[in-house]
Amino acid sequence: MQYQEFDYVVVGGGAGGCVVASRLSEDPSLSVCLLEAGGPDSSAFIQAPLGFAATAALGIHNWNFNTTPQPGLNGRCGFQPRGKVMGGSSSVNAMVYTRGNRLDYDNWTAQGNPGWSYEEVLPIFKRAENSECFGADAYHGVGGPLNVSYLRSPSPINQAFLEACEKQGLPQTKDYNGASQFGCAPAQVTQKNGERCSAAKAYITPHLDRPNLTVITQAHTQRIVLDGKRAVGAEFLLNGKYAQVRARREVILSGGAFGSPQLLMLSGIGPAAHLKELGIPVVQDLPGVGKNLHDHVTAVLIYRTQRKESTFGLSLSGLVQIVRSIFEWRNKRSGIVTSNVAESQAFLFADKAESAPDIQLALCTGIVVTDRRNGATDVRRNGATNR
Repeated sequence: MQYQEFDYVVVGGGAGGCVVASRLSEDPSLSVCLLEAGGPDSSAFIQAPLGFAATAALGIHNWNFNTTPQPGLNGRCGFQPRGKVMGGSSSVNAMVYTRGNRLDYDNWTAQGNPGWSYEEVLPIFKRAENSECFGADAYHGVGGPLNVSYLRSPSPINQAFLEACEKQGLPQTKDYNGASQFGCAPAQVTQKNGERCSAAKAYITPHLDRPNLTVITQAHTQRIVLDGKRAVGAEFLLNGKYAQVRARREVILSGGAFGSPQLLMLSGIGPAAHLKELGIPVVQDLPGVGKNLHDHVTAVLIYRTQRKESTFGLSLSGLVQIVRSIFEWRNKRSGIVTSNVAESQAFLFADKAESAPDIQLALCTGIVVTDRRNGATDVRRNGATNR
């Protein structure tokens, strides 16, 4: 099989892969190939922030995974969306910029992962960020490729939510990505000029003219090409045909929490017993591959409001509102189309003995309910809010 050769092959054009490919290709002496199973991120449903409500409901640009039956959910399977497009999940998510709690990083270091403490990763966050919310301070940076802003046209209902939080003893906080996560605040979002600022938009699109950066979309990687136990390339399916790229230096897996371990196992790297069950020749027995995933569940609480001017949904009046807002977004990059839906955030303690908030709330100004157990999609009418 003929193949192209590069210094680095990056598998997966999601948040991690876009950053890695961009940073490596800053050196003009290095050649970099980025493989992405999905298509380009050119759709207006991606660049217009509110478009994600449609792509999420319809499963567009998405792997549309489901979990295995979960004992804690009475055996039900959960929907597990993951982006299948340039930018990965950063091109289909709700754009909320939340770094996580300081203790998460410090705990990873304590478990034997050097370099992951909060003090070590904070400078990297600051380098990546262009914060329109706070400018340059102890926790935020300016001049980075990832633009972070407040919503241009937030719903008035957010203020009611924040005031309700305060009445319940949850104070407003200036910055949930700052000194303390506890409290409620308007969402910080990965947007720029009223458009989504995904990892692709931040790190890849501005540099597509680099002669040393090759981006191949619709390239579904099937396995890592190995020379003994050394990774030397990747084999992928493109337009119904198999192709390969080879790496002179490194193959970098950036397929995410699901894609990377799956690709390793398809390549014979993983729990030997499981690979043998599937008829995959074992190259390296690594029992931890595909194990120990930690994730969170989302519980959706639906409420109705008469403040239809502050929310949106599917109804005749809601449809008229959306159509009008599309023209506003095209002309001014403002209005409802700039909404990320999850417009306010709150972090609190369900267990007061915990060292960090263990519950996150999001006020959503519209709701789409998808029941993955029976395939039904229930799009709520205008005026519905949730969480």
